[in-house]
Amino acid sequence: MSSATPPTDDTRALVRFYLLDHNTWLGKAIDIALLVLNLVFVAVFVVETYPHSAATDALLLEIELGIAAVFLLEYALRLYGAQDRLAEATNPYTVVDLLAILPALSALLLPASLAAVNIGFLRVVRVVRVLRFYRFTQDAEFFFGTISDNTLRAVKLLLTVLVIFFVSAGLFYSVEHAVNPNVSTFGDAFYYTVVTVSTVGFGDILPTTPAGRWITVGTILAGIT
Repeated sequence: MSSATPPTDDTRALVRFYLLDHNTWLGKAIDIALLVLNLVFVAVFVVETYPHSAATDALLLEIELGIAAVFLLEYALRLYGAQDRLAEATNPYTVVDLLAILPALSALLLPASLAAVNIGFLRVVRVVRVLRFYRFTQDAEFFFGTISDNTLRAVKLLLTVLVIFFVSAGLFYSVEHAVNPNVSTFGDAFYYTVVTVSTVGFGDILPTTPAGRWITVGTILAGIT
């Protein structure tokens, strides 16, 4: 929660203020921009699992790298403006921020051969970018106003359910799509996840790898919990 009056005599405090502020026009603009970029960042991951042209592939990569660069700047500014930089760097929200952009940055920073070796790991890590949405639920203040504690709890519960579905589907897709003909897109994996967690279990899609089976087990336990 932030005061509506930004500091004027300390650059670090000013950066920290606007990254936490929900009341001034600039604070609201930052909130909205980060929310939209989060949505696009997650959407790019989903769209990339569907067949399309090489030109579209190149465009999606450019979008992903561009958004990753913005999030890297946000990450650096959060560390710069933090009162306790070690505490900020080890904050779960900040750790998720870094993990979310790691795959995109690796494409630029790692040698081609090393990136190829780690591509499976990097694909799996990309699913955690959805966890960035939790940063928007740290308190009851949003760019459109303040919500009640009960509403905030309901939002967190809904977000948790969606995160369980998305992360599980993303992990399942990552380990199954290369060997399972029934899992060719993220949509197939998401369908399987929802059907499995809801205990309907149509049986039209089944895991074919040990990792896929363990992800299914973890998904069911997470859903029950």
